Amino acid sequence: MIGMNTYLNAYVDRRMKYIVDEWDLSTRVDISDFTSRLDALEQEIPRLKAFEHAASDKLTELENRAGKLKGGI
Repeated sequence: MIGMNTYLNAYVDRRMKYIVDEWDLSTRVDISDFTSRLDALEQEIPRLKAFEHAASDKLTELENRAGKLKGGI
């Protein structure tokens, strides 16, 4: 008679791809280039911060202009 551990091991082996997909697990392929992807993201941070400041300044300028137009009508 097949033991419970043997049965469960065989089941997991057969269904591993579905388990990884269902539980959204990472695989070695997924994390093999993790550090290089993280480095690329970290290099983008200063550019994104500069964009955020420029967008904030532009929005403030547009709000001021809209306020002036609203007051002039």
